[in-house]
Amino acid sequence: MTSTQRYLVQGGKPVSGRIRCLGAKNFATKAMVAALLAEGTTRLLNAPRIGDVEITRKLLAASGAKLDWSGDSDLAIDASTIRSCDVPVPDSGSNRIPILLLGVLLHRIGEAHVPVVAGCNIGARPVDFHLTAAKMFGAEIEVAPDGYRARRSGPLKACHYRLPYPSVGATESCLYLGVLAKGTSIIEGVAIEPEIMALITMLNTMGARVQLKPNRELIIEGVDRLYPTTYDVLGDRIEAASWAALAAATDGEITVDGIDPATLINFFGPFNSVGGGVSIEGPRSIKFFRRHPLRSIVLETDVFPGFATDWQQPFAVMLTQASGISIIHETVYERRFGYLEALSALGAKTQIETHCLGSVPCRFRGRDFPHSAIVRGPTELRSDGITLDVPDLRAGLAYVMAAALAKGETTITSVQRIERGYGELAVRTKGLSLPLQAF
Repeated sequence: MTSTQRYLVQGGKPVSGRIRCLGAKNFATKAMVAALLAEGTTRLLNAPRIGDVEITRKLLAASGAKLDWSGDSDLAIDASTIRSCDVPVPDSGSNRIPILLLGVLLHRIGEAHVPVVAGCNIGARPVDFHLTAAKMFGAEIEVAPDGYRARRSGPLKACHYRLPYPSVGATESCLYLGVLAKGTSIIEGVAIEPEIMALITMLNTMGARVQLKPNRELIIEGVDRLYPTTYDVLGDRIEAASWAALAAATDGEITVDGIDPATLINFFGPFNSVGGGVSIEGPRSIKFFRRHPLRSIVLETDVFPGFATDWQQPFAVMLTQASGISIIHETVYERRFGYLEALSALGAKTQIETHCLGSVPCRFRGRDFPHSAIVRGPTELRSDGITLDVPDLRAGLAYVMAAALAKGETTITSVQRIERGYGELAVRTKGLSLPLQAF
């Protein structure tokens, strides 16, 4: 990673060209954790060299694991040397991996000391689901001023646990806890995102016995040991959707390589409804463009197979160019519309509401959270040297999109938050007609 501090974007023209998606951050970091469950060397292919992967590498190395890069995207993880149960606070202070190490270290060492860390400022990401799961599997949990201390007096034991919400992180914790626990566990109400499916598949290639049943139910038959594996990291569907929205918003044409169209199954429908176009160019290659004049839409996020919460920020940028009044109802995180202030600074017409502006059952109903948004369009975005400060990872790429759409020059600061998940954009976007400079 570089010491890039800001981007300078000259916008106002269609963005066209070709770009390759990185491996999915939301799977790669979790696969790195899974590798610690087996003694020996696991290889991850197509692993992205991004900030969050580097932070996770340091966390795993602090426990004694050896991690080595070969080429641009082949990461070897030797977990046979794990010795420490103390997980340090990640450099960024916002990486969520430490709590996921709890189950792994319980299996490998018998105890774990996990720090309290914050996430992006988009809403609560409570760890109580993770701690409750660990207790259900037989761990003893102590809440300390500096974090959480977990111990086991014997092997972890299988349990039946129903998650209060299909949380991706809590589902991952249950998988790590259950694959080496004694007996057969049933975990209900689990998340089923593509990254979760990839994690289950990876664990099964390591010798685990995990089955996904109807109605979001996991059956995990514990085994005595897991074995190293080689696994290919799937392409980042969140990144791919962002380039799609940029192409349609600017009336350009962007071909995205390295992405499985099946992971975008519930992006294509709303994208086409707004006026976007899709052309499959190969097994892992998709061309995105504007097929019709953009029009408004009512959009509601939800857990998979719903519309992903990480897709709504780039979608909102695109909707500033759509005719009519669009509605976005966010049901996953309660405070995810802070980035709209930056869009308004560029001339977008947006409004945030605390009411549920949609039909999806919402756990934020009546709680006064700013979780619905109105976007009026089309609006010409302009920038006369405006500076935008990135608040979080996903909003950060939306800022780049908005700057590319706005006529004039825009400075974007705190870009290290973008590069945590998307790498060095000034280098990676050279195949696009996107005038972006990094300083």
